[in-house]
Amino acid sequence: MTKRLVIFDCDGVLVDSEKLSSQAMRELAAAEGLSFSPAGALAFIRGRKVAAWVAELEQELGRALPPDFVPEFRRRSAALFTTSLRPVPHVRQVIDELTLPFCAASSAPRDKIVHTLCLTGLLSRFEDRIYSAYEVGSWKPDPGLFLHTARDMDVPAGRCAVVEDSLVGVQAAVAAGMAVFGYAPPENGTAAHLAAAGAVTFESMTALPALLGKWSARPVSASISAR
Repeated sequence: MTKRLVIFDCDGVLVDSEKLSSQAMRELAAAEGLSFSPAGALAFIRGRKVAAWVAELEQELGRALPPDFVPEFRRRSAALFTTSLRPVPHVRQVIDELTLPFCAASSAPRDKIVHTLCLTGLLSRFEDRIYSAYEVGSWKPDPGLFLHTARDMDVPAGRCAVVEDSLVGVQAAVAAGMAVFGYAPPENGTAAHLAAAGAVTFESMTALPALLGKWSARPVSASISAR
């Protein structure tokens, strides 16, 4: 059987962290005079490199943010994770029953990925199969992180499927020539955008095994597209 690989994003796909991170960002931005709704804050940071959205905040303000803005954002986020972080609903069962090789690839720093997976009891499922954009030097929507992951796992890009929840993540997977499944629970309001970017969308992790089963059963020549 031809080897294939499932690449999971972390924030918003494995761990339900993005609402907590966006809460920390919203509080800090408010102290600087910028107002975000909860939904707006979540959309603003989802799947993005911290430096990118910080630069946009500074552009909006017309000045630099305090030097401790990012460290304080990470501190507040970590504190919220410790008290409130949960795995994405049903994802633990999906991983435990997955028969295909899998790994995690995230735009977050490795220590954050490890910390959040540890807090949610998922770390043992991934261990040495964790990839960080900070170590590769490539952030979504650039495909570099996913391409590096595929090479390191010794699987051609066309035989990889990515599970993402962000637009930039879907764009990166498509650019890498990989199949992509977009996790889009109704409350996120992202399904249309993810589908337009090339993802097969699904609302609950309970639907993912069937989608991966159909994808893995297709000939390799058809595996670049998830459709």
